[in-house]
Amino acid sequence: MLALATLQTAPGLAAQTASTAKGKIAAVRVTGSQRYTEAQIVAASGLRVGEVLGSEEIQAAADRLVQLGPFSSVRFRFSSLGENVIVEFQVAEAPTVPVSFDNFPWFTDAELTDALKQAVGLFDGTAPEQGGILDTMTTALAKLLAGRGVRAAVEHTLMADPTRDGMMLQFKAIGASLRISAVQFSDALAAGSKRVQERLPDLVGKPYSRFAVEVFAKEQVRPLYLERGHLRVRMGTPSARFTGSPDRPLPDSVLVAVPIEPGPVYRFGGVQWQGNGAFGAAALNEFLGLKTGEIADGMKIAAGWHRLEDEYGRRGYLDVKVQTEPVYEDAAKRVTYRVTISEGPTYRMGELVITGVSLAAENKVREAWRLPKGQVFDRVHFDQFLSMLQMNRAAIFGELPIHYDEAGHWLRTNPETRTADVLLDFK
Repeated sequence: MLALATLQTAPGLAAQTASTAKGKIAAVRVTGSQRYTEAQIVAASGLRVGEVLGSEEIQAAADRLVQLGPFSSVRFRFSSLGENVIVEFQVAEAPTVPVSFDNFPWFTDAELTDALKQAVGLFDGTAPEQGGILDTMTTALAKLLAGRGVRAAVEHTLMADPTRDGMMLQFKAIGASLRISAVQFSDALAAGSKRVQERLPDLVGKPYSRFAVEVFAKEQVRPLYLERGHLRVRMGTPSARFTGSPDRPLPDSVLVAVPIEPGPVYRFGGVQWQGNGAFGAAALNEFLGLKTGEIADGMKIAAGWHRLEDEYGRRGYLDVKVQTEPVYEDAAKRVTYRVTISEGPTYRMGELVITGVSLAAENKVREAWRLPKGQVFDRVHFDQFLSMLQMNRAAIFGELPIHYDEAGHWLRTNPETRTADVLLDFK
């Protein structure tokens, strides 16, 4: 006789069963996964063909898969025919992020990855943001360090990725006494830059951290290339090796190498504007401040986009969106841009709401705020006013005694009335 039961497991959701009978597992099937193979998921579930199990044990296996982290939900159903049971898991995959190894110079990334793949059947170079799989990965890396004679604990942290948009999961060795002895750049421009050399003390002599080196490369080195038209410069993954004799390397000092592929130098070829109604192409080009044929200074270009948004903001376009798409012509070493502008409505000044200060201080704020109700809202004035509240209080309050740690602020827009209220809360 064939019996069929469908169950669902998810955090906080109890399973219901139509049968408590046990049977011998004849097969385990998996559907819904694009990232992992069926064999990987079956192994992670702990079920084995030939075991005699019932719905409670299958439910426990589904719970284990959810608790690992790679799956946001796991449903299962099983069919029994006589003593045999066929189990099918239906999984929904959870989002994952790239994995980064911050300070493990005793191993290559390939060695670390291989060790994790051997210890964690579901490891594919990425990891979920939470779940038991992270603890297993941490333990595996700690054992790897111990096997090399390194006394250090391992911790993992979810953080912003310094090399691309999004998050990453960083593993870090805690207690390893490693310092950077020197930083070498593969390209002559960075290696010979006085500006870069003057900032190297931010790294040299400090504890070794690949993350810190990547942030340095992004903030201090990359702009050097963008300014000179190397718009497609690529900063490779930093590597570290122990200094001293290869036979007897120093155990606490590493030399860091940063590979750089500068790419070609591009010239600016102009902009194709779309969606603009408030300004014509000539005015937008004037705001951008770039000339056709000049070196495509990436830093200047980025500042131009911000300046463009400011000019819209001055005129009440608080919802404006500027989407830019570079078009590279490698043969001509030229870059043009397709820019789509979504302007949105024009907002006018609504109410100015002030809380947390005395009446005298409130009057001072209202005197300094120069946008009367009904006037086209000026976002630049709003930003500058907030800056004065924090950095130049005397410009607003004069000699009036005033004490606050911060000025909380909100800009509350109403698309229906096309008004913007300013709320200031002094704490």
